Amino acid sequence: MEPVDLRYPIGKFQAKESYSKEEVAQFTERIESLPLKLHSAVVSLNDAQLDTPYRDGGWTVRQVIHHMADSHSNAYIRIKWTLTEPTPIIKAYDEKLWAETPETTLPIFISLNVLQALHAKMVALAKSIPHESLSKKFIHPESKKEVRLDQLLGTYAWHGEHHLAHISSLKERKGWHL
Repeated sequence: MEPVDLRYPIGKFQAKESYSKEEVAQFTERIESLPLKLHSAVVSLNDAQLDTPYRDGGWTVRQVIHHMADSHSNAYIRIKWTLTEPTPIIKAYDEKLWAETPETTLPIFISLNVLQALHAKMVALAKSIPHESLSKKFIHPESKKEVRLDQLLGTYAWHGEHHLAHISSLKERKGWHL
C-alpha cells in the first residue's frame, strides 16, 4: 500500500470544464456542512495540540483554521466580483505569508465564527445564482487562467475537506481521538 501524501490526504482537486446543477448542489452542501464538521474536529483540542503542525514543515492546526477563514473570505469576494463585474481580474495573495501574520496566533474560535457566518452567506449566494450564471469567469492574475464560478465552488468544497483531512489525519496519527 502506498503511503498517503500528508499534504494532500484526499488528493488534489481536478476541476472539470463545467458542472451540472446536481454537482453544484453537492458542492454547496459540502460548503454548508464544513463549519460544523470543523468545529467538531477541533473543539476538544488544547493549545499544545492546536499548535502542532499537521505534517513536518506544515502549518499548525491553528494556522490551518485561520487560513481557511482567510481563503474562504477571498473565495466569497471572488464570487461577488464575478457576479458584478465582467470577467474581473481578481487579487491574488500570498497564503504562506498570510498564515504567519500575528492574528494567526489568536484563539481558533474567532476564525470558526468567521467560517460559520461566511459559509452561511456563501451558501445563500450560491443557491441564488442561476445555473447559467455559474459559467461566469474571473481571471487569476498569476496563472492568467479563467476560472468559472462552478469550478470555484468545487474548489472550495474540496478545499474545506482537504484541510479538515489534515486535522483529522493528524488527530488519528497522534491518537487524539481518545
